[in-house]
Amino acid sequence: MNIEKETALVYCENQFGLVDGKTAAALVRHSQIYTIVGVIDSSLAGRDAGEELGEGKSNIPIFSDLHHALEHLPEVPNCYIYGKAPLDACLANAERLLIVEAMNCGMDIINGLHQFFSDDQEFVSVAAKNNVHIKDIRKPPQLKDLHVFTGQISDVNVPVVAILGTDCACGKMTTAVELNKALNHVGIKSVLVATGQTSLLQGAQYGVSIDALISQFVIGELEHSVVKAFEHESPDIILVEGQSAVSHPAFMSSLGILKGSMPDGIILQHPPGRRFRCDFPRLVMPTVESEIKLIETISQARVMAITLSHENLAETEILSLIAAYEQQFQLPTTDVLSYGCQKLVQALGNQFPKLKQKIQQASLEQVPVLAMR
Repeated sequence: MNIEKETALVYCENQFGLVDGKTAAALVRHSQIYTIVGVIDSSLAGRDAGEELGEGKSNIPIFSDLHHALEHLPEVPNCYIYGKAPLDACLANAERLLIVEAMNCGMDIINGLHQFFSDDQEFVSVAAKNNVHIKDIRKPPQLKDLHVFTGQISDVNVPVVAILGTDCACGKMTTAVELNKALNHVGIKSVLVATGQTSLLQGAQYGVSIDALISQFVIGELEHSVVKAFEHESPDIILVEGQSAVSHPAFMSSLGILKGSMPDGIILQHPPGRRFRCDFPRLVMPTVESEIKLIETISQARVMAITLSHENLAETEILSLIAAYEQQFQLPTTDVLSYGCQKLVQALGNQFPKLKQKIQQASLEQVPVLAMR
């Protein structure tokens, strides 16, 4: 089914290409529901968004502000997306006027923060005046529509694989999205269950932003999303996007994912060039070894592959690290953005016999190799 995409301008002032700009970066890489026509970040104005991410020319320009964008775009975009993901997840006071300005230009507002714009009386009034809409991606379902754990997850008889990580903003979602595309490309029907606002913005049909839920319902909502994907899509495999890290002292999301999806296998994402946890400069990064031990103590599933982020690393360094991790852990290891998903597809086939029957060498060779550095 072809979905007619809306055009969108992504606001990411002073953060594009950095950790807090991960939503904007993800939308530049991939979106099933928006055609990204530009990014706003005055510190990078005039550059190409794809090239700024080290991933080749995308023909998505970076503008200094909204006026600059509208001067150069052929028409006013349908949507203005708030593309930053700060730790406090709230709108800065200086940015309120920018939201109002976008609505006055006739643009719908797409918001991924914990602060819900649709509950803001000023924003609601301006939206009504301009006949535009506000969409809060993180806004949870009403209490009557939330789910608790039922045990129905045991009815899911296809592999469920969770993509977890050693930290926040280290590439879990990107690996999940790229692997999902690669599997479908070779004829394996894969469905991605989203657990965060960015993958929902990219167009994932199943899932919920779990960090916005009352804790009582996190596990049940995850289970419900996986079961619904299984029942509605009849997939060969279900991938579950990870959040944070099991070892992270500040967040509980990964535990909810392990309990709610009860995965059959785990892919672990790690940024070897990162010394301290994202947004927590006093917290030293865990090792891959310690994270695997913790995950496999909590879950019956085993880590079946390692994926790396090339953040702060030269190409020669990442190649050496891939070889070192494979030797140390005896697990297939890759950097998905640099070298594609072939190793992961093959690992899934080796782990799950029914998938292996569908994965032939000819089809493996069809998995696109990304060259984004």
